[in-house]
Amino acid sequence: MGNQFDVVGFGEAMIRFSPMHHLRLEQAAELRLAIAAAELNVAVNVSHLGLKSKWVSKMVDTWSGHFVINHGRAHGVDMSDVHLVPFDGRGKVRNGLCFVEIGVGPRPNRQIYDRAHSAINTIEEGELDWKKILSNTKWLHNSGITTALSDVCVREVITSMKTAKELGVRNSIDLNYRSTLWTPEAAQAVIKEVMPYVDVIIGNEEDFEKMLGIMTEEPDGEYSKLNPESYRKVAEEVSDRYPNVQVVGTTLRNAKTGLLNDWQTVMLYEGEFYTSRKYEDLEIVDRTGGGDSFASAIIYSMITGQDPQYAIDLAGAYSALCHGYFGDWNWATKEEAERVMQGGTARVIR
Repeated sequence: MGNQFDVVGFGEAMIRFSPMHHLRLEQAAELRLAIAAAELNVAVNVSHLGLKSKWVSKMVDTWSGHFVINHGRAHGVDMSDVHLVPFDGRGKVRNGLCFVEIGVGPRPNRQIYDRAHSAINTIEEGELDWKKILSNTKWLHNSGITTALSDVCVREVITSMKTAKELGVRNSIDLNYRSTLWTPEAAQAVIKEVMPYVDVIIGNEEDFEKMLGIMTEEPDGEYSKLNPESYRKVAEEVSDRYPNVQVVGTTLRNAKTGLLNDWQTVMLYEGEFYTSRKYEDLEIVDRTGGGDSFASAIIYSMITGQDPQYAIDLAGAYSALCHGYFGDWNWATKEEAERVMQGGTARVIR
């Protein structure tokens, strides 16, 4: 029997609320809805790129749960392993919420979580049959956000990754350190258990410092303006410390203003260092989800057997394009990303 899915992601999803026109939340009379979910973002994006994907989670059987499930299905993601629990009306088990203000000028984006008592934290041991879920897939994707949520989620991430290794399924983790969810000490204790199973690791300089204790030689306190060569040393140390890791990748961002960034992607692949072109003065509609688009393009390229330079070039272009769409999901096509990575301009296409 062949592989039914190319990519499986596991994690939590939240309903995302954003005021438009760069308003603060307390100014807004209306909020626009989207979905915030790192692993589901990847599942949606790789579906857009032409792969078959599945997302695994647990949600409350209410409007917000169905909002996530229906939108995932609409984007080609299999949602049949999203377990639903009854809505009790008292909020003891609930679906999380996320509030995102889109910054402008010197004001950065602000992201606020309301995710206590999330349904994913009620997963019982053995409830998710990881052997069955992963027996018909090529790739498993997790993130450090999920491991930060609870001991239950740590258990499930580690179980899923162990099972993937047993079945010969490749896997990736995007570290995604979140200071509002845990401390560096707590993060490092957990990630130490995860790292032996990792094939592809994605993270920025803050992620590697806070979660792996590996620091760049040129920290600036704001994790900006980092040059590729500085990151190369970090990536090589990750690779030396964890020889099972095949790929170490990241995005480099210089946030000049809330709406104008420089952007570049880099990757250490089997000891060789690759960089994309630099996208200078990248205009931004919404920067959230850029890192997940980077991960998606790397995963897509590895599954389809592309060479490493194509992989990092596609990842750079695809993630740059993500900045032009509202919400976390990337609406760009593979053909559009290839056009950009080959130097295509923003002239009108007629």
